[in-house]
Amino acid sequence: MRIAYLDCFSGISGDMFLGALVDAGVPFELLQQTVAALHVGATLELSRVERNGISAAKIDVIVNGRKDLPREEIWGAETEQHSHDHGEKHTQAHSRHLAEILKIIAAAPISDRARQTGSAIFKALGEAEAKVHGVPVEAVHFHEVGAADAIVDIICAAVGAEALQVERILASPLNVGSGTVKCAHGEMPVPTPATLELLKGIPVYSGDVQKELVTPTGAAIVKVLAAGFGPRPTMTTESIGYGAGTRDFPQHSNVLRITVGDTVDHGEGTDEEIVVLEANLDDLSPQIIGYIADQILAEGALDVFTTPVQMKKGRPGTLLTILANPQDEANLRGLLFRESSTLGVRSRREQRHVLARRHESVQTQWGAVRIKIGSIGDADSQFAPEYEDCRIIAAEQRVPLKQVMQEALRLYLDKKNG
Repeated sequence: MRIAYLDCFSGISGDMFLGALVDAGVPFELLQQTVAALHVGATLELSRVERNGISAAKIDVIVNGRKDLPREEIWGAETEQHSHDHGEKHTQAHSRHLAEILKIIAAAPISDRARQTGSAIFKALGEAEAKVHGVPVEAVHFHEVGAADAIVDIICAAVGAEALQVERILASPLNVGSGTVKCAHGEMPVPTPATLELLKGIPVYSGDVQKELVTPTGAAIVKVLAAGFGPRPTMTTESIGYGAGTRDFPQHSNVLRITVGDTVDHGEGTDEEIVVLEANLDDLSPQIIGYIADQILAEGALDVFTTPVQMKKGRPGTLLTILANPQDEANLRGLLFRESSTLGVRSRREQRHVLARRHESVQTQWGAVRIKIGSIGDADSQFAPEYEDCRIIAAEQRVPLKQVMQEALRLYLDKKNG
C-alpha cells in the first residue's frame, strides 16, 4: 500500500505541511495555479531555509503584501475584535463566514475529492471554534486577510495531498509545544482551546519548546487527512520532504517531515482493528442518503455502503454501514446524528485482514492510470484500475468509462505477462 507518514515531532501548521509536500515532490506550480484560481488576493512564496541543521522548504502565503499574520487576525467569534499588534478594529463587514468560504471552495476549479477534503477541514475548524466560544457555527468568522491565508493553506493542503497519490496518510503523535500564547482574547495555554478541541482522540504530548507548535489550521488538516496516528509503520521510502515553520529554535529542528513509500508486508497481509457503525433508515430520501455517504467518505471513513432491509410493519428501509478507523468513531457518529434521521447508531469493533497493496502506473492513449495490486506473499492476487483516475479521463476525454478501465487493465496484463 502506498502511504505518506507525517513526523510531527515539531507539531504541524498549514505552511509547514505545504512546504513538506513540495519538498517531497508535489509541484510548486500546482499550488501556485490553485491559489491563482481561488481569486482571494493571495500568492505563494517558496524559499529554502535551514532549521537547526536541516534544510527545508519554506512556503509563505502573501496576502496584500503581508505574511506571517498574527493569530488575532485570523479567527473571530464575535461581531468585533481588536488586534493587539496593530490596534485595528475588525468587524463582520471585513470578515468571511464559513458559509461564504464553503461557496468559494465549491466554485474552485479543483477535483471533487480535493473540494470535499477542503470543505471538511474548514467545517472541522469552524465547529471547534464555535464550541470553544459557545456560539453557533454560523457566527464564527475569519477576518478578511486571515480568511485568504487560511483558504490558501487548506485548499492547497487538499490539492497537494491528492497529488501525492497515496492511499492513506498516517501521522506520529503530535508535539503540541508548551507554555502560553497571546490571542485576541488574552493569554491562552498551549495547546489553545480550539486546537485541543480539534485534537480530541489524537495522541499528543508536550516537549521542551515553550511555544505553540500545532496551530488550529494544522490540527484541522491532520485531523481530516490522517487515517491513523502511531509509530512509523514498516515501509519503504520513495521520497522525503521537510517543511519549515517560521521560527528557528535552538537545539530543535522546527520542521515537519513527510515520508512517501509503500508498506512492507512479511506475510499474507496485516491485521488491523476497525470500528463498524450502523444505522437503520426508513424515513429518509435516497438522495439524502447518497449525500451523507459522500460526507462520510470525505471525513475519512474507510468505506460506506447501503443494504436494502425490511423494517417492522413491513416498511422498506436502508441499512447504512460505515467502516472506519477507531479514532474517527465519535466524529462519524456525530455526522450521522446531524445529517440523517436516525435516533440511534450501533457500533462494534472488528478485526480486518488486509492484503499488502501497492500501485503501478500504465500509460493509456488518454493519460496515466494507476493499477491497484493486492498481494499474498510474493504472488499478486488482485489487480484493478483506480476508479478515480479512469473517471477523470473519461470525463475529460469524453470516452466511455468502461473503455478506459478495460484498456488500462489490458495494458497492465500485457506488461505483467510480457
